[in-house]
Parts: sequence; C-alpha cells; structure tokens
Amino acid sequence: MASKFGLAGGIPERRVRPIWDAVDSRQFKNALKLSTALLSKYPNSPYALALKALILERMGKNEEALSVCLNAKEILCSDNSNVYVDDLTLSTLQIVFQRLDHLDMATSCYEHACTKYPNNLELMMGLFNCYVREYSFVKQQQIAIKMYKTAGEERFLLWAVCSIQLQVCCGNGGEKLFLLAEGLLKKHIASHGLHEPEALSVYVSLLEQQRKYSDALEILSGNLGSLMMIEVDKLRLQGRLLARAGDYGAAADVFQKVLEHCPDDWECFLHFLGCLLEDDSVLVKDTDTIHTQISFDCKKLRITDEHFDSRMSKAVGFVQKVMDASNNSERCPYLAHLEIERRKLLFGKGDAEKLVDHLMQYFIRFGHLACFTSDVEMFLQVLDNNKKSDFLKKLLKESEVRMSMPTKALGQSITVFKVQNLIGDVFALPVDELEDIAVRMTEMFCKNLPLSKDLDAQESMHGEELLSMACNILVQLFWRTRDLGYLVESVIILEFGLAIRRYVSQYKILLLHLYSYWSSLPLAYERYKSLDVKNILLETVSHNVLPQMLASPLWADLNSLLREYLKFMDDHFRESADLTFLAYRHRNYSKVIEFVQFKERLQRSSQYLMAKIELPILQLKQNSNNIDEEQSTLESLRCGTHFIELSNEIQSKSLSFNEDLSLRPWWTPTYDKNYLLGPFEGPSYCPKQNMHNLIKQSEANALKTVEKRSLLPRMIYLSISSASASVKENIEANGLIADTKFSLDLKILLERYAKILEFPLHDAIELVFGVSNGKKPLEVCSLLLNKFSHIYMLLTQRLLSHVEYIT
Repeated sequence: MASKFGLAGGIPERRVRPIWDAVDSRQFKNALKLSTALLSKYPNSPYALALKALILERMGKNEEALSVCLNAKEILCSDNSNVYVDDLTLSTLQIVFQRLDHLDMATSCYEHACTKYPNNLELMMGLFNCYVREYSFVKQQQIAIKMYKTAGEERFLLWAVCSIQLQVCCGNGGEKLFLLAEGLLKKHIASHGLHEPEALSVYVSLLEQQRKYSDALEILSGNLGSLMMIEVDKLRLQGRLLARAGDYGAAADVFQKVLEHCPDDWECFLHFLGCLLEDDSVLVKDTDTIHTQISFDCKKLRITDEHFDSRMSKAVGFVQKVMDASNNSERCPYLAHLEIERRKLLFGKGDAEKLVDHLMQYFIRFGHLACFTSDVEMFLQVLDNNKKSDFLKKLLKESEVRMSMPTKALGQSITVFKVQNLIGDVFALPVDELEDIAVRMTEMFCKNLPLSKDLDAQESMHGEELLSMACNILVQLFWRTRDLGYLVESVIILEFGLAIRRYVSQYKILLLHLYSYWSSLPLAYERYKSLDVKNILLETVSHNVLPQMLASPLWADLNSLLREYLKFMDDHFRESADLTFLAYRHRNYSKVIEFVQFKERLQRSSQYLMAKIELPILQLKQNSNNIDEEQSTLESLRCGTHFIELSNEIQSKSLSFNEDLSLRPWWTPTYDKNYLLGPFEGPSYCPKQNMHNLIKQSEANALKTVEKRSLLPRMIYLSISSASASVKENIEANGLIADTKFSLDLKILLERYAKILEFPLHDAIELVFGVSNGKKPLEVCSLLLNKFSHIYMLLTQRLLSHVEYIT
C-alpha cells in the first residue's frame, strides 16, 4: 500500500495503517473516528478524503460518501501544484465512485492526472483500468499504445492489440482494424521479436480471424513457434489451420500425430476423420463433444467412392494400431470404430450388423459407465428398428452374465434400462410390464444401497439414477392411464430417495416439476430452495421454477427469487471488469475476450430482461391497495415509458437463452410445453427429434411474453390517469373526457397488446362485457379471459371511474 519514501497518498504510512486495520476488521466507527482525526491534520489531502469516503460508503452513508469524494475530486483536479497525486489516492477514489455508480468521475480524475503527469506509467495503467471498466475499447487501445511508446514493453502492445480485437468482436469496429493490429505486431517483431507464449497465440488468432492461414502456419513453423512449449497443442493448432486452408491431407497427418500422443482425444479423432473425408464441418473451430450429434452429409463430400473406401481403410488401420498400443481404459479408439461404421452407413457402404457388433464390444468394456448411453446415442440413430431391437436383445443377454464387481454389474443393468428407454421400446410395452420394470428398478436401488455406505454424504450414490428412471416410467404410466396413483407413487419414491441421500439434485428437480403439475407451488418452491442455487446457476437453473412462480400468488417468495437473481446479475456486471483487467495483468489475453463476451451474453439474457420487467409489475400487484405506492412505483419507471422503449428495442435485439434445458424432465422439455396436459402420444412420442423445434418455439414465445409484459406498467399508469381525470375536473358537459391524450395512448397500447395475442381488440372488449353482463359463461371463456386478464383489469378500472363519477 505504501508509496515511495514510506508515504501513503502523501501521508506518512504510520498514520494511515491504523485506519486500514480498522477497515479490514470491519470496525467502521473506529475507522471513521481515526479518519476524522487524520483529516484535521491534513484537511486538503485527497487521500485522507478518499479514505473517509471509503469508510462512509462501507457504513451505508452513500450520500455523505459521494459528497466527500467530490471534494477530493475538486482538490485533485485543481491547478494547485502542491496537491499530492498518486495511484493509491486515485484507486481508492475509484473504488468508492464505482460502488456509488459514478465510475465516470473516477475516470475523469485519472484523465486529469495523466494530463498533469503524462509519462507516469502507474497512472496510465489506472486510466486503462477505468476504460476496461467502462468497456471503452477505443480508449483502451489509445492509452495502451501510449504506454507502449512510453515503456516499450511487449505487454502494453498486446493490450492494444487485444483492445482492437474487442472493437471488432464486441464493438462496432470493422475488420479492417485487424490490419492495424497486425501492422503493430509486425513492427514490434521486426525490432524486438516476441517473448511470451500468449503473444504468439494473439498473433496467430489475429491472422486466423483474417483467414491468413498460410501466414499463421509460417509463423508456427518459424522461430516464433518455439514459444509454444507444449508440442501437442502446437500440432492441434497446425492441424486446424491446415484444414481451414484446405490442405486436408496434411491436416490429417498432423491430427494423426496428435492421436499417437493422445489416443483418447475424441475431438482430435473427429478432426482426423473429417480431414480424411474432406468434410467441410471440420472447419468449425469448436467441434462439439461426443455428447452432441455431429452432422454429416455424405452428399456434400467431394471425394469419389474409391477415395472414400481407401481413406476409410486407412482410418480403420490407424485406429486398430492405436487400439493395440493403448490400454482398455481409453474409450476413444472403440468409439472411433463406431464412428467409422456410422459414416460408412451414411455413405451407403456400411454394414449395420458390424456396427451392432462394435456396439456390443463397447458395452462389454464400458457398459458400466454412466456416460455409455449418451456415447452411443448418435450411433443408434443410424440403425433401423429391427437392428435396434437386436442390439437390445444382445444387451439383455450380456447383462445376465454375472460380473465379479457388484458396482459394474449395477452399472450395466442401469445402462440396459437407459438404452431401452432411448430406442423408444418402453412406450410400446404394456402397462403391466412397465409397472414390473419400475418395481425392479426400485428394488435394485434398495438392494445395492450397501455399496454406497462408505461414500461421503454429498457424493453420488451407486445406482441413484434408478429412482429417477422409475419416476419417469410412473409418470409415463399416468400419462397413458390418467391414474393419479402413479403420480403419487413417483413422488413417494423420490422423497424416499431424498430421505436416504438429501443432496441428489435430480430428485429435487423432478419433485419440483411434479409438485408444479399438481399446483402445489409452496412444495415446489421448497424443493427449489433446497437445491441451494447460487451464482451463475441462477441463470441456468431458475427456469425450472420461475415461470410457475410468476403465475402464482406466492408474491413474497417470488419477490425473494427475483431480487436474488437480479442482485447476482447486477453484481456480476459491476465486478466482471475486475476479472477482465486481471486477465490483462496476468497476460491471459484469450480470457480477456472470453470474459467480455460472457458479460455481453448475460446482458442480453431473455431471463434477465424478463426479471427486470416482472419485479416492478410484482410491486404494482403488492401495492394495489395503496394508490400512493402505485404512483411512486410508476414514477420510478418513468410512468412506464422505460419499458415501452425496452419493448420497442426487442425486435432489434439478439437475446440469449442460457437455460440448461437438459435438467428438465422429459414431460416438460421447455417452460411452456408439458406433455401431461395433452393426450398420450404413444410410440410416436419423439422428444429428441422434436427438441430443436420446441426450443425455437419456446424462444419465440419468450420474446412475445417480454414485449407483452413490458406494456403493462404504462397501461396501468394511463388507466389510473384516465380515471383520475374523469373524477376530478376533465369532464365536458356531455360526460366525455376532455383530455383524450391518455385515452388515445391507452387505446393504442391495448390494440398492440391484443395484436401480440393475435386477437382483435374489439372481440376482446365484447368478451369482457359479455362475461360481465352474464351473457357468456365464464367457463367457456376462461382461456381467453386468462389471456386478456390485464386488459380486463384496465377496462374495469375505466368503467368504475365513470360509475363513480355518475354516482
């Protein structure tokens, strides 16, 4: 903390140290007392004022803290040459200004200091930090180049190059800026060379972004390539560049070398096979993992049948060689055989029986692993129903062979159940057989409980998936028969599982959705709270309960849920720049771009946007009996115009959907889809195939919902204003409202609201009046009334205002 000569902000360190000790021990009253005493001795010291402001902010006295900060800023930015300016003072002020949401003031302090001391590297780094926090990429670049010219250090040049990349990737900069960054690096390399491995990575990525693959390969092959210390990583990069350059043969040879060193690298094998077949999909930079289906269109291949046969033979020979040299614990060589046979089948030259044999070999070696089903899923999809049934029969026969290790035997049994469900055979079974399977699963779980007796309470149990699978079967039986007893039994076995091991999150999520289906939202919310969702999981997991809570009367719990989520998001946006600057300081430039892109993705989150809209709407609901509180809430929203502007921007925004839908149960794959609400679909039920369409539909519905809900605060404000005007003074002799502005605006918004719902406003008004007058039954119109509940409320308020005036 100390500056040169034992000074801290121009004050002897021995006078400052007790204050910091008190702050660190959270003794803020004592710290404030010491700070006041220090200020009496150094009344014009910006650092003493900054310390006091920091303490006041920690005590929650934000207005006083801001006032003290402004005094310190005024002294710092004065023309008094005797004022002591250093980075410690400015960084302390920056902390306070940032917490008070006045980061621009901290930036202006640094800018003034850098103007006063133009060659002070410490101050320029502080100013660069301010620009990082403001995401001012152009200014970052400018100050970084200035630091580079002052100190001549390689890191500052890389800061500038990284800032240029951010302008293109995350800003409005054109790709021509890459030429500027490349020119800066070339000039530095010519005179000084490169000395950091990360510098080489930045240079190569810059060339790759400009599609200068040959230049990047030349750099890697030259003297600079020695900066990349791990040979395998260097080979992976060379292979990718060669493939992007269209030199598939050389790329395949390079990926082959990688596999010789790392035989269990599945991603590398997919690159290797793609290059052999000259498949354009290999150009995708981040190839999906094994758990994602890899698209392969044989019609787009540019090679002949003869070349396909010869290259497949080469792939088989190489995989066999790798398999002979490796041990049986590596999955990639066996998966490679499966992938080769899959490609042959898609090309029309494969043997389905051979693929089944390879699947059986894979089951014998790895069938006990929990990942087996997801590993083989895409290979099963190329088989017809008869071959799938043959494979299942072979699995059942193989699983009957007793294994010496109980855990492996249990794992294989679970795998058989999973595969049976995966190929859709379960939906074709009679009810009695399904009941028998559910019973066997539960009994198997109980029988194998002793295998987990030595495990920690938070470790996964052996066979804990059995109860989840039994629950899924029971829910399916309910869907088929509509017998509520099956749902009761599914709840019982999951609660039983939690009684044994209370940390199993999958049991809790299943229970959450079962309770939600039964409209037992207090129990559903209790199960959600027991998940102890924190940090980024609030973004990816809360979709399991948030939509139900938004439609529920549990306003206090909903308020807590929304505030916790918004607090995390806002805190992350406030603090994410710290991680970015830390990445700069530690020369991890790839993380700089990753952190900025992650922050921007969260800012575009559809769930974040919805939560920001729903919290004020919830406050309006909670204060509906207090007109003053309602008006205060609406005024804080600029009478609802803020959300109107937000809704107008929705169409131009590219919202992100970050929910982890894989956590949801099969019967409700998205928040707005629940198969249990419709008739049983039998063997035609194909959730995997329909998932993409369901997600797209869900995202489209989410956009409509956000736009629709964003109109409500403004409509409520206009409704209240119209009612107030009719009661007070704005009535003409004929009884109509003189000032029609509110009414006209409200009518426009109501029409827009009805348009979103794809229902004419005139029909909606007739429906509301018809039900109000008893001419239309409420039961018949319940669905439409649910859609127009907000319009109904507004129209009712307008009618009541006229009735009140007349009476």
